[in-house]
Amino acid sequence: MHNILSSLRVDINSDLYLKDPESSPLGLKIVKSSIDLIDLHGIEEFNFKKLAKAIGSTESSIYRYFENKHRLLLYLSSLYWGIMEFQMVVQTNNMNPGMEKLLKAVETLFSTPETTYSSFEVDGGKLRHILNSEFVKAYHHKLVDVQNEAGYFSIYKRLALRLSEMIVGVNPKYAYSNSLASLIIEGSLNQYFLSEHFHNLTDCHSKDNLYLFHKDLLTKTLKH
Repeated sequence: MHNILSSLRVDINSDLYLKDPESSPLGLKIVKSSIDLIDLHGIEEFNFKKLAKAIGSTESSIYRYFENKHRLLLYLSSLYWGIMEFQMVVQTNNMNPGMEKLLKAVETLFSTPETTYSSFEVDGGKLRHILNSEFVKAYHHKLVDVQNEAGYFSIYKRLALRLSEMIVGVNPKYAYSNSLASLIIEGSLNQYFLSEHFHNLTDCHSKDNLYLFHKDLLTKTLKH
């Protein structure tokens, strides 16, 4: 099973790149090094000049792959959510609908992405840290409706739908499955961010605390 899954690739919207980064060693290096640099400096301080220097190439070569750093951030976001979707499907594949399956999915969502489920040999912890800090910047802007219509967030939305369907599997009468699913997914990032920067605004200072908080939330909310 692991060998089969490791040969799969996250199907990222081709409009996010000019040339597929997975098609060449340079493209793979661009993605790997961009994760290292964005994790270190943040998206505001990151630019293609710094990236070119880090990989020993030129800015023009990077622009052959990505139009700008926002498209690159959207690409990395899609990569992250695609990997998490693979992990969620693998972990819950043979489980019947119900609370146990939902909690396993949530626990998986709070884990570090296993990048063996992609062609990129990148640090999954750094990729998660980028999403914790930067994902909100990927869609909180004036062009979000246009980009949503173009399918830039399709993997993220598909993952939310999977989670929503699991919520319905626990309690078909619960009227807010989509809202609860998006709350959990956003919480999987935001609670980590709060723990790192606004320590007193959350009680979730570890993966275990985060899971137990959401377990408590879900079992009480979805109780028939």
